[in-house]
Order: sequence, then C-alpha cells, then structure tokens
Amino acid sequence: MIKKNKPNETIVIDAVVGAGKTSYMEMLSEEMKIPCFQEPVQENPLLDKFYYDRKRYAFPLQIYFLNRRFEMLKQASESGEPSLMDRSIYGDMIFAKMLYEKGDMEKDEFILYRDLLTNMLDHVEAPKLMIYLKIDTDSAIERIKKRGRDYEQIVERDYWENLNKEYEDYFSNYNLSPLLVIEAAKYDIVGNLKDREKVLQIIREAM
Repeated sequence: MIKKNKPNETIVIDAVVGAGKTSYMEMLSEEMKIPCFQEPVQENPLLDKFYYDRKRYAFPLQIYFLNRRFEMLKQASESGEPSLMDRSIYGDMIFAKMLYEKGDMEKDEFILYRDLLTNMLDHVEAPKLMIYLKIDTDSAIERIKKRGRDYEQIVERDYWENLNKEYEDYFSNYNLSPLLVIEAAKYDIVGNLKDREKVLQIIREAM
C-alpha cells in the first residue's frame, strides 16, 4: 500500500497523544530555523465532538485529518525547503485501523478511507527523518491531564493503552525512511536545559 518514494527534506515527529510532539517540533524549529506544519488541533471543528461520540465522528474526523495532512505535505513540497511536520500521513492509518477494529468505524467507511489514503500516498515523498517519541501510557496520560483539554480528560485509559500499542507495533516495523526513536519520558525538553541539549545532540547525530 505504501511506496518507498524518493525522500524529501521533511523531518516528521510522530507519537501517541501526549508524548510531546508539539514541544519537540517547536524546539527544532527554533534551533534549526526552519518552518513547521502543526497538526490541525486547535481549529479542528470535529475533534472535541469525536471524544464525546467516537462512533458518530470517527470517519469524518479521519477524513478531516487526512485531507489537512495531505494539504500540508503539498505546501512543504512546493516550498522546496526543509520543514518540520507534526505527525505523519503514514501513521494516520494507525487511528483508522484501531477505530475500525473497535467498531467505531464501519467497514465501508474504513475501506473508503483506506482507498483515499492509498491514492494520496502515490504523491507523497518519504521524510528525510522520522522521529518517533516512544512513551509509556501512564506518562502520556499524565501529560494529557496537565495539558487540560476537557475533551481528552473523559477518555478511558483503555483507549490510550490500545492506541499506544498500535503505535509501538507500527514503528517496530517502520522502514520507509531513517527512523530515530526517542524515549520521551526520559527527557523534559521544556523545563530542563540539559535534557533539551541532550535531545538536540541525539537528533543532530541522526541527521
């Protein structure tokens, strides 16, 4: 389904919810002086509705994210310059697969989503570097609570646990580009300068 197209100059940061993708992307953007494309969360009209009624909004939310990710990839490609991407279009299937297997997405919806993603991937280049922020579920939940988004607080632990397992399974088999795995719970890149410098060193070496 996924082609190994030629790589571009994009660095992608991917991880389960709460791992710290945005903080890492802002850090790298500041240090490397390159633009970033953030995951469409704040302006997303469906995200909060999804967490209150997953079965009703699973499919339209996935289509919304897929469309926006493809749009951002086109913008990054057209610029021809290095850029940072918050979450990968490749990993977008992780959510859809889990929602389908849990019964929150109908089979025909999942097939439609999969076919649309397959067509898009014909036009997507692999990133220069994929950074996966690996984190245990409890640490991710703790960060989600600190972040304080109301709609995330109502989500049961099993959802985050299953999502994290899907991410770990996916990235244990990822081979589309160079992959850097960072143990996100070990580092506080926002409040600890030594941790920040250590992580930057790890990423520079990977590049």
